[in-house]
Amino acid sequence: MRVPLSWLREYVDLPETETGRDVQAKLVSVGLEVETVEQIGAGLKGPLVVGKVLTIEELEGFKKPIRFCTVDVGTANGTGEPQEIVCGARNFSVGDKVVVVLPGAVLPGDFAIAARKTYGKTSHGMICSTDELGMGDDGTHGIIVLPPEHEVGTDAIELLQLVDEVLDIAVTPDRGYCLSLRGVARETATAYGLPLRDPALLDVPAPNAYGYPVQISDPIGCDRFTARTVTGLQPEARSPIWMQRRLQKAGMRPISLAVDITNYVMLELGQPLHAYDRNRVQGTIGVRRATQGEKLTTLDGTVRVLDAEDLVITDDRGPIGLAGVMGGANTEIADADGEHALTTEVVIEAAHFDAISIARTARRHKLSSEASKRFERGVDPQAAAAAAQRTVDLLVLLAGGTAEAGVTEITAPSAPRTIAMPANHPDRVAGVEYGRETVVRRLQEVGCDVYGQDELIVTVPSWRPDLNEPNDLAEEVIRLEGYENLPSTLPTPPSGRGLTDRQRLHRRIGRALAGAGYVEALSYPFIGDAVLDQLGLAADDARRRTVKLVNPISDEEPALRTTLLPGLLGALRRNDGRGSHDLALFETGLVFRPTGEETPAVRLPVDRRPTDEEIAGLNAALPRQPRRAAVVLAGAREQSGWWGKGTPATWADAVEAARSIAAEAGVEVTVRADQHAPWHPGRCAALYVSVNGEETLFGHAGELHPRVIKALHLPERTCAAEVELDVLERAVDGALQAPRISTFPVATQDVALVVAGDVPAADVERALREGAGELLESLRLFDVFTGEQIGGGNKSLAYALRFRAADRTLTVEEASAARDSAVALAAERTGAVLRGA
Repeated sequence: MRVPLSWLREYVDLPETETGRDVQAKLVSVGLEVETVEQIGAGLKGPLVVGKVLTIEELEGFKKPIRFCTVDVGTANGTGEPQEIVCGARNFSVGDKVVVVLPGAVLPGDFAIAARKTYGKTSHGMICSTDELGMGDDGTHGIIVLPPEHEVGTDAIELLQLVDEVLDIAVTPDRGYCLSLRGVARETATAYGLPLRDPALLDVPAPNAYGYPVQISDPIGCDRFTARTVTGLQPEARSPIWMQRRLQKAGMRPISLAVDITNYVMLELGQPLHAYDRNRVQGTIGVRRATQGEKLTTLDGTVRVLDAEDLVITDDRGPIGLAGVMGGANTEIADADGEHALTTEVVIEAAHFDAISIARTARRHKLSSEASKRFERGVDPQAAAAAAQRTVDLLVLLAGGTAEAGVTEITAPSAPRTIAMPANHPDRVAGVEYGRETVVRRLQEVGCDVYGQDELIVTVPSWRPDLNEPNDLAEEVIRLEGYENLPSTLPTPPSGRGLTDRQRLHRRIGRALAGAGYVEALSYPFIGDAVLDQLGLAADDARRRTVKLVNPISDEEPALRTTLLPGLLGALRRNDGRGSHDLALFETGLVFRPTGEETPAVRLPVDRRPTDEEIAGLNAALPRQPRRAAVVLAGAREQSGWWGKGTPATWADAVEAARSIAAEAGVEVTVRADQHAPWHPGRCAALYVSVNGEETLFGHAGELHPRVIKALHLPERTCAAEVELDVLERAVDGALQAPRISTFPVATQDVALVVAGDVPAADVERALREGAGELLESLRLFDVFTGEQIGGGNKSLAYALRFRAADRTLTVEEASAARDSAVALAAERTGAVLRGA
């Protein structure tokens, strides 16, 4: 919300010495976020005056049209003689009143004006456009042509209100009343302790039976509708300069008088309005839900297919407006440039619509308007009649219209909202003793009516729909008393406590992956169905069962992630597209796996510690949230150079990353071939660890499926691994033990075993470990061979076995016996044959 300081002063008598920065500090102190204070007209220096064009001479022989003009500027130039000016614009004629800047002046941007020779003539100044004066968008971008009533020589700086300060306020969703000058003025008056001149305090005539006919079919969607009619409008009437300038400073473009007035009143009072050309409305105005598939052409020229939940304004033909969002083109106010007859009679609509209905309609049609922004945050229903009256008054004053006596006002029965609150409740919430007197005074400043002593009965003002419970009232007291005055206290932690085992493990894993060359990349925990399709997940895959967000940041990603891969692969794709082709990224974080057994959430109290039962109930409402780690790789794992060829990243690197993660917990990983999306069916490894003696799936690693790589636009042969750290924690057998260092020598034995091609190397390795016994220190697969020498369909697995005893030097016979025992068990379980035997 952009708030011109000059406009704000109309409602609050601020001291003359107060600057925009001063007001900003005061508003920030009461909880409004004032992002910037814009200095409009900074550095502007006159003379800048109103002039009248006397003559125009067209200069020939140049690449673009050039005009040599004489302009009457009165005595502003010190001589009273016409001012000679060269100008290239063509949207003005002889006799027009224009804005002239004379030599010696300085325009915004430190643009000094001086007489200069150009196009064979000497130009003594400039005829100004809106852009040159920094006035904002008026839709023309040409020379400013003023109404003829302004006298020659008048100071244009004051006339056009070129010097001002504008506060840009970021209004949070719960403070919708601050999307108006009335709301900001109320906060300003409270911050300064000054009285407020409420612009909504107008004399409004009582409703009668002579107003324009209106029928409400959905009183829940529209609980208040005021209609007023003004006739005899002068079609040639234009918005006065002061109104245009206020709209421009507030960030809106002047359009036509009737539309400008409705926008002006909306900015002033916060009540969106709509003006219908009465001659184009047929019959009774109605409010109802749309029929599914019904169509409406809105003011932006778009044909919109309506949903059954959309709230629409209708006449006898059908929809004429999307309620609270945008009007229809078939009842649009026609101006001098339009194709319809000029509007001389208007029907003013000032209604109050359900906030949720408007928010859903605006989002459904991707049509966010100034009106919908206000309705979805909550509009004061009591301001509708005053806003309609203010609009009528301005139309009568500025357009020469006549207000008809008929007043239509349809109101659904309602009662003021009251909240019961102990007088010391704000004290208990803030930990500060305010006292009853301060609490009552602050609530009255907000606009509440307060009764009672120890137990207060608070009647909430109509413009504060966000005040619903005692904690909301406590927040109002605390913010007005000053958040900065709250004492800063830190809890004292018990001594002797550091990181938990879980935290230490996760930090070790992060350090290990970083040490292995991976870069941590944090991604948003949101996904959509599209990426799950791109990953090739089956329809019954558990990762497709997601937790949907009620208010997602993006409609394309409305769910919480069930896997870490989409975010990581997105980061890899972006970096690859920006020229970084050798990539190794990792992430650790939570995924969200609903079970379908979640219970409704309960609201925890704030005045005491929740009980164990309440915490358990809250946890029962949450989906399962396992912590995972994932890595993705593409390009070269090792760069080529003078030392030799580089090494591309392969599925084996992804498997090794998973092994490194498990090694940080001191857990051995068993690798088996598998088929699991989104990995390549022939290059996918299932990773298992032992949990309480049972082999448990730990994760998957390998090369991604080519279709997945194509769908996600990833580099060729991209590899990935994803593991569940919660499973790894359960696999930890006691505290992590430091490796033992033996002073005795190692005995190395190599064996090459021939097995069938479909026998997993993990099965052979497990048999060798068990058969070798406790003397085996390590076992490593260093070669895999296939060929005719060992028979078709077979493979040779070569292992290096290291034996060592903690208390003695092993003899050759002991090492050989351990090796033979390992080979024998491998032969028994997998059919392995010692190569060369």
